[in-house]
Amino acid sequence: MNIIAAVDRNWAIGNRNALLVKIPRDQKLFFEMTQGKVVVMGRRTLESLPQKQPLKNRVNIVLSSDKEYAVKGAVAVHSLEALFGELKQYESKDVFVAGGGSVYRQLLPYCDTAHITKIDYAYEADTYFPCLDKLPEWELVADSEEQTYFDLEYYFLQYRKRAKKLEI
Repeated sequence: MNIIAAVDRNWAIGNRNALLVKIPRDQKLFFEMTQGKVVVMGRRTLESLPQKQPLKNRVNIVLSSDKEYAVKGAVAVHSLEALFGELKQYESKDVFVAGGGSVYRQLLPYCDTAHITKIDYAYEADTYFPCLDKLPEWELVADSEEQTYFDLEYYFLQYRKRAKKLEI
């Protein structure tokens, strides 16, 4: 599975249930990478989207602990077991975990590729993504040239989970 996020220099991802900044090239990359794929998100992330509607041209799966939660145009699941049962019908490479903070933390151990837009700025934030640079099981495998949006500098990074070594 993939995980996809935009983070600031402190690995912050949001404040008051909103993105820290909207960078058009980052949003375009998200659109292109997830188009026709499966996007997994939490309820609050879905509710932060325009008109609180599921993303078009994607399978939207919303993980919510509220067993009564349902939303038109998305599949609502209420546990990791139910989520994994739902995901069995899709190729792992076609699944993108898209937030928020709690969903990222719960699903990061099950992901093998992370697509990170790293913004060289520290925002006021209340929600964070795990710092992959400090997790030994993750390694940076690709990075872009410096990108700019007005006075912001940012990079497109790709991390991969290291293969586990077999102990004999």
